[in-house]
Amino acid sequence: MLKKRLTLYIDTSVIGGYFDIEFAEETQSLFDNLEISHFNIMYSSVTEDELLNAPREVRAFLETIPNNLKNKVELTEEAVKLADTYIEEKVVGKTSREDCFHIALATINKADILVSWNFKHIVNVFKIRGYNAVNLKLGYSQIDIRSPKDIVSYEE
Repeated sequence: MLKKRLTLYIDTSVIGGYFDIEFAEETQSLFDNLEISHFNIMYSSVTEDELLNAPREVRAFLETIPNNLKNKVELTEEAVKLADTYIEEKVVGKTSREDCFHIALATINKADILVSWNFKHIVNVFKIRGYNAVNLKLGYSQIDIRSPKDIVSYEE
């Protein structure tokens, strides 16, 4: 039986986590197993913008992912509006707008799972409930949000 490839929207923290001692093991495992785990990576223009001031190896990391396993999405007016609604509904504060862009882009582009190491504003059960309440209110699907620790391989 063929398995559907899951699309994982990764935010900037996951890319940085590949090179961070605290997060490297789980993050490297995630990327090392893309092919056998049936995952595709989705990232965004927001991610690229956030990487501009990162160390060179972190900035260059996206290039190491095979093109057939990654997809870049652009920040759209629809995503900005959804992100701003998360803030208006007080899911998070105004300083978390870029985080909201990631949630909105993953939602609108129908990622199967948003993956992040940001436990304060993204991978947080209370924030996830808030994002999903807004999504449902506006007719979007709920978004599954996890850390790389939660992403397990589908190896047999």
